[in-house]
Amino acid sequence: MADTEFDAGGVRIERWLRSLTRGGRVLVRDGRLELLTSYGREIDSAPLEKVRVSGWYGARERAVATLDGTRYLLRMGGERREDLLSTVRTARAKAEAERGLLGR
Repeated sequence: MADTEFDAGGVRIERWLRSLTRGGRVLVRDGRLELLTSYGREIDSAPLEKVRVSGWYGARERAVATLDGTRYLLRMGGERREDLLSTVRTARAKAEAERGLLGR
């Protein structure tokens, strides 16, 4: 198992108007983004190529994560949100570069 590239706990995870967990966890590891409950149970996960994370305009502590077409609202601190956005971009670029090297 590879090292965890991003790990944020205490994240409120919502889907539409429904709160799924108040103290959830967001992980990026092994080329996947995972959303976990406060008990460690998986809510959803997807490979990074099927993940889109964007900031929530007007609110620095929120991000919208789309995992394979399903949208989740993540409420986390502003710095953690920026770290998540950066980690997903970096990990996706790294995976694409590795694929490009293997394709040669």
